[in-house]
Amino acid sequence: MATYRATVTWRLSAGEDFPAGRYSRGHELGFDRGTTVPGTASRHVVGNKWSVEGAVDPEQMLVSALSSCHMLVFLHRARLAGFSVAAYADEAEGVMGEIAPGRQAVTKVTLHPVIEWAGPEPDAETLARLHHEAHEECFIANSVKTEVVVA
Repeated sequence: MATYRATVTWRLSAGEDFPAGRYSRGHELGFDRGTTVPGTASRHVVGNKWSVEGAVDPEQMLVSALSSCHMLVFLHRARLAGFSVAAYADEAEGVMGEIAPGRQAVTKVTLHPVIEWAGPEPDAETLARLHHEAHEECFIANSVKTEVVVA
C-alpha cells in the first residue's frame, strides 16, 4: 500500500486579530514531489475579505481530486478497451448541502467530461460502461460519501 503526504502551513500576519476572527485564511499546501499551492478558505464560508484570491479552497480540491481521479482511470479503461483518447476536459461542479443541523458537506459532484477521440469512438452504451468502470475504480470516489455523477 502507498502512503501520501501533504503539508499545510499557516501563520498569523502582523495586525491580524485572531481572537476576533479577523485573520487571513490564506495558507500553503505542500506535496511530496516539491509542488506548493496557495490555499484558502472558501469565500462562500468566510467571505471575500478573509479568503485569498487566486488560491484554492478545500472544496475545490475535493471536486478537482474526484475529477482528476475519474479522468485518469477513464483514460486507462478506454485504452484497455481499444480506444484512443486525444483530449479530455471536464468542468466538474460540486454542491455544498446541509447534512444535519449546522453540518455541511459537499454532497454531490457532477462531472462534465468532454472527450476528443483519435480514431473510432465508443457507442453510448460502451461510453457509459467506461465511465461506470472509472467511477468504480477511482480511489478518491471510493474514499468519500459524496455522490459523484457523470452528466
